[in-house]
Amino acid sequence: MRIMTFNCNGIRATARKGFFDWLATRQDVDIVCLQETKAQIDQLTDPVFHPEEFDCHYFDAEKKGYSGTAIYCRKTPDKVTRGLNNAIADTEGRYIQADFPGLSVASLYLPSGSSGDEKQARKMQFLEFYLGHLRSLRRKRREFIICADWNICHKPIDLKNWKPNQKNSGFLPEERAWLDQVYDEVGYADAFRLVNKEAEQYSWWSNRGQARAKNVGWRLDYHVITPGLQDKVKHAEIYTAENFSDHAPVIIEYDL
Repeated sequence: MRIMTFNCNGIRATARKGFFDWLATRQDVDIVCLQETKAQIDQLTDPVFHPEEFDCHYFDAEKKGYSGTAIYCRKTPDKVTRGLNNAIADTEGRYIQADFPGLSVASLYLPSGSSGDEKQARKMQFLEFYLGHLRSLRRKRREFIICADWNICHKPIDLKNWKPNQKNSGFLPEERAWLDQVYDEVGYADAFRLVNKEAEQYSWWSNRGQARAKNVGWRLDYHVITPGLQDKVKHAEIYTAENFSDHAPVIIEYDL
């Protein structure tokens, strides 16, 4: 099973850049998790947004042109859940989950704090809530793959210019400590790093200063998995040959 996570930074924009044409060539991808769709469902009536080979589900933000998530599955899920009973997640379309026998796959878009102190405080509030949710999932008798734009880099290896970014949202000590808790205390794992230890593996680049061309990036897009899946991760790639967004698709192969 191959699962993709991708912050499309506007699903209509990424369609114009050829994402869905490329996706049609990826017969090996079984589940696609999208973040930041930036569209209401009534704006996505074109068949391109409902590929025939997938069962497609969207969760929109109440605010038009903002946030939003989606999940496409080749196999029809037993159940699809939208939201987390949390105001930030539910009004902004930040979480959608598909359940299969013994396995749940979620698409999550964490808030950004880069636009100021108020947004950063809101981000930390959500992180506190979501850590509790992650703990609650560990009590369930199923495995979880949470595909997300986490808006956090964990280690210096995960971004090019880590030293000057230690005071910036996305690489703050308290954000990195939160991921330490997710991994070390609650027991989840970063699936990508289980099989790919290489440096300069990034999934987001600023639009300024030719950052993408120079590969001055951040790895913000992770598959976070429960412990029972750690030995199932076989391969991980970040697709950078084409530019569909300021993020790149991250595809991980699991032996399920």
